Amino acid sequence: MGEVNTFIQSIPLEYFIILSSVLFCLGVLGVLLRKNAIVILGCVELMLNSVNLLLAAFSAYKGNGDGQLLVFFIMVVAAAEVAVGLAIIAMLYRNTRSVDVSIFNKLRG
Repeated sequence: MGEVNTFIQSIPLEYFIILSSVLFCLGVLGVLLRKNAIVILGCVELMLNSVNLLLAAFSAYKGNGDGQLLVFFIMVVAAAEVAVGLAIIAMLYRNTRSVDVSIFNKLRG
């Protein structure tokens, strides 16, 4: 168990922070700029996984498993989010034959 922590601790923590920040920014840009609902869902997953990477890195540097336990719960919530999101996208596609999110404006009453 100690060998894994020393290997991860040999990588500077700043590298994990930079990588996680870049991935999160790419996810935010994808959500803001894309109109395809499936791509937007993937970008939300990218943002959640960048946070998971940072939590796991901090947990490894601190030497306890609290952050890794939180990563597990975030992954469970992300899986539920994907299931609900794909169900909504499937219903949108069934009714409109498109996965463009601008279609949601037509659904207003």
